[in-house]
This record gives sequence, structure tokens and C-alpha cells, in this order.
Amino acid sequence: MEVIPTAIPEVKVIIPRVFRDARGYFAETYNAARYHAAGIPADFVQDNESCSMRGVIRGLHWQAAPHTQAKLVRVIRGAVWDVAVDIRKNSPTFGRYVAELLTAENGHQFYIPRGFAHGFAVLEDHTLFAYKCDNLYAPEAERGLRFDDPALGIPWPDLMTAPILSEKDTRHPLLSGITPWEDLRG
Repeated sequence: MEVIPTAIPEVKVIIPRVFRDARGYFAETYNAARYHAAGIPADFVQDNESCSMRGVIRGLHWQAAPHTQAKLVRVIRGAVWDVAVDIRKNSPTFGRYVAELLTAENGHQFYIPRGFAHGFAVLEDHTLFAYKCDNLYAPEAERGLRFDDPALGIPWPDLMTAPILSEKDTRHPLLSGITPWEDLRG
């Protein structure tokens, strides 16, 4: 596998090796020892997946302490434009984002450490999105940030329609209205 740092070095793009032949393909999508050796320290405890139609935007989400999560995300079918926003208190990159095109075809993964809001725009119908988390989901710890906050300046792709959002995602505050993430694990 290849690990590529982004403009925010803690966020990484992972390109697994894919072996293709007449039967199809094989790829190792996660191996704890290899990922730890490559600088991805998370010990994942929960897997999630979503299926969405083109035009859906999910996010920007994170969980508050003590339920914070790192995520390793990928697309199994379809395509998304995936975004991580630094919300770490006192970070030199606070409020900046990095993004990556994740498709079933390119097989790229995106590692989003704790302290980042995460979201994605769905670019194809029936996109199947999968992700690992290093902490269990806790509804009371859910937090969010407006995907279209002008202060973030995220150039979301043209979805050919108005973004389709959950009711919850329409009510998230702007960056100026959130409590920045702070590592309170001790």
C-alpha cells in the first residue's frame, strides 16, 4: 500500500495494492500491523456503511469527548468527494480542510484522525460508502458543522441538483459557533 500525506499531514490518503485479473480483483483493505507501521495508529472497533443517491451531502460530523473517533473511509460502489476539516483547538490548521475523490474504481481510502469534522458529497447514484471507527458511536456525543460555511471555503462539487441533506445536517452551526475539539483522553 502507499500512504500519501495531505496538506494537513495527520490526514492521509491510502492507496491499497489491487491485484486484477480475468476473474476481477483482490485488495487487502485493512491490516492493523501494516497500517500501524505506516503511521495510522487507530485501533478500529466499529464498521459502518451507507448507501446514498447522487446529490446527498452527509456531514460535517464528529463526536465529542470522550467518544471521539478516528475514521478510515472508502467507497465500495460509486464515488464521493470526501472532506476532513480541522477543528482541533490551537491547531495551526484550525478551520482548514483537505478533500479527496474516493471511487470504487480508484480504491483510495482516507484516514481522518480524531479532531476533524468529516463529510462527503455523493457523486453517483447508489454509492456504497464504508468506514471504520476507532471508538463506538455515541448519539449523545454527535456534533456537526455546516457544510456550506463560507468561512471554510469548501468548493463542493456540482451535484447537478440542490444538495440533499438530513434534517439534522441543516441545523448545524457555523465554525464560529462550535466548541473546538480538544483531546480530553488524559
